[in-house]
Amino acid sequence: MYHSPIVTPDGVHCRSFSTGAARLLAGVSFKHEHLGAIQDDGLVDAFFEVHAENYMGAGGLPQRALEAIRRDYLLSIHGVCMSIGGPQALDPLHLRRFADLVRRCEPALVSEHLAWSSYGNTFYNDLLPLPYTTQTLQTVCAHVDQVQSAIKRPLLIENPATYIQFACSDMSETGFLLEVARRTGCGLLLDINNVYVSATNHGFSAQAYLADFPLDRIGQIHLAGHSVQEDDEGQLLLIDSHDSEVSPAVWDLYANLIARTGPIPTLIEWDSKLPAWPVLKAQGLRVREFLIGCAARVADASPEPREGVGHGV
Repeated sequence: MYHSPIVTPDGVHCRSFSTGAARLLAGVSFKHEHLGAIQDDGLVDAFFEVHAENYMGAGGLPQRALEAIRRDYLLSIHGVCMSIGGPQALDPLHLRRFADLVRRCEPALVSEHLAWSSYGNTFYNDLLPLPYTTQTLQTVCAHVDQVQSAIKRPLLIENPATYIQFACSDMSETGFLLEVARRTGCGLLLDINNVYVSATNHGFSAQAYLADFPLDRIGQIHLAGHSVQEDDEGQLLLIDSHDSEVSPAVWDLYANLIARTGPIPTLIEWDSKLPAWPVLKAQGLRVREFLIGCAARVADASPEPREGVGHGV
């Protein structure tokens, strides 16, 4: 079980806003197509996130691109295929390769999904939801403990975007996540687009969900775009597609949240219909503006030290 705070390689707590933590405040997905533009740009105070499964191979263009970007920027490694919510044992080969990648890259943050994606020898090209029951909780906690033991650091668990709900669930998603964090010592990755997608699809309040979320466990936030469709009955259906700019509704949820929490490392996910680098960069800079403004408001609201109170060395 892990209870240490999530920290950067410099030893700075991610939730603090300081010179050392500034590099870990605003980030975007890294795609090797953007490498040249990023290097020419000279971007500062940013971090990049990569999907672990894209970099588990040996050598080749992906590894060269990863080495190039990590020389200049902090990394966040985001797992997609661990199937932490699945009923079966974790794939030992996949876990070993995941741990090897973490060891090689020394990322600032490591995360995975509260979902499952494999059963038997079948692998699904999706992140599937799970029932929130006591039995599932025990399985998920055992898997999180196993991953954290392998990577020798805390893991962040991400709330899913869902399109169905289970009638057998006997606890809320936020309650389930809190209990996983409490039992394993892991942190949480709050994906606000996922909250909005699920809330719209199932007809609950995104604001109420966020009000119930264990904010003190958040180590990272994700923002992303979604697509809008209609289901077979003509009802609105949102898809967590990561193929467009962040929607105004998601920006509003984010602004309200960080006004309550203070700055938290935040990343823009964009995985398909990839735009030119300046478009993605602009989304990241908007995050940075939010966080710097939030930090300034927090500083202004802090009481002045009383006379005679020491400041430390």
